[in-house]
Amino acid sequence: MDGLGRRARDLRISLTQACNLRCHYCMPAEGLAILPREELLSADEVVRLVDVAVDQLGIDEVRLTGGEPLIRRDLEAIIAAIRTAHPEVPVALTTNGLGLARRAKELAAAGLSRINVSLDTVDRELFAAITRRDRLPDVIAGIDAAVTAGLAPVKINAVALQQNLDRASELLRWCLDRGLALRFIEAMPLDAEGTWDRNSYVTAADLLAALGEDFALTAVGREDAGAPAERWRVDGGPGTVGIIASMSRSFCGACDRTRITAEGRVRPCLFSDDEIDLRSILRGGGDDADLIAAWREVTWRKSPGHLPADILTHPRRSMGAIGG
Repeated sequence: MDGLGRRARDLRISLTQACNLRCHYCMPAEGLAILPREELLSADEVVRLVDVAVDQLGIDEVRLTGGEPLIRRDLEAIIAAIRTAHPEVPVALTTNGLGLARRAKELAAAGLSRINVSLDTVDRELFAAITRRDRLPDVIAGIDAAVTAGLAPVKINAVALQQNLDRASELLRWCLDRGLALRFIEAMPLDAEGTWDRNSYVTAADLLAALGEDFALTAVGREDAGAPAERWRVDGGPGTVGIIASMSRSFCGACDRTRITAEGRVRPCLFSDDEIDLRSILRGGGDDADLIAAWREVTWRKSPGHLPADILTHPRRSMGAIGG
C-alpha cells in the first residue's frame, strides 16, 4: 500500500536491459550498455522476490519484461519456478517476438499464462525504420507460434508514432483478422536518446480520429479500475481495440504497479527516479523482513502521478533500462 492508499498488486520484473531490436522510442542505435551477468538478478533471486511479493505484499499478478526477456536462456526455468510456487498467480511476458517461434511451446509448458508482443506496424519497410532491424517476418512467426501454443489471448502492443499513425487502421485490421487484441500506447519520454517531443507525440484523440475514418468505435471502458487500457468495440464487436493514454489521459490515480529493474532496484513508477536496491539486501544476507521494509519504504513514497506532458522531464533511466 502506498501513501495514498493504492495497493500494488501487479509486479513487473525486468530480466535484462539488452534487446535485439533498436526501436528509437526506447533504445539508442548502439543499444544500452550490457550489464555483466553478475549484476543481473539470478533466476533464484527473481523467484525469491516474487515469493515475498505474493506471500507478504499482496501481489497477485507477475509480468516478466526487459529489454528483451527472451534473451535470458533461463526464462522457462524462471516461469516454471514461479508457477510451481504460486499456481494461482498469472505469469505474463512482454516480448518483441524475436525467437518466440522457437520457444512458445516451451514457455506455455513452463506455465506462462499470457503474452504481449510489441509490433508497431505490419509494413516491413516501416518496421525496419522504427526498429532499425529488418525482422518483421520473425516477429509474425513468433506471434503465430504463441497462438498455436495456446497463449491466448495474444495481445499486440503498438507504440503510437507520427511514423505509423496513417497505418494504424491497417494494423488493427490485421489483428482483428487473426483474433489478436491490439493496444496502442502513447509514446512516453522514456527514450534513451531523449528525442521525445511534447508538441508532436500522438495522443489518444489522434488515434481515435485516425481509426474512426475506417471503423465504427464504441467506448466500453477499462477491464477493471487499474487496467491501463481504455477499450473500444470495433464495428459492433466482438473485436476491440485498446489505447493506453499515459500522457494525455493519465490513469495514475488507479495505478497498481510496482517495478523491479534487471539489477534488482525496485521503483514505484516509470517516471520516478526513486529506487531502492533489493539486490544488495538479497546478496548481503538480508531476510524477508529486510526486503519487505525496503520495498514498503519506496512504495510509501509513490507520488500521486507523473507531471503533465507539457512540463514532464525525462527520467534518468530509459524504458529499456527500467522494464516496461
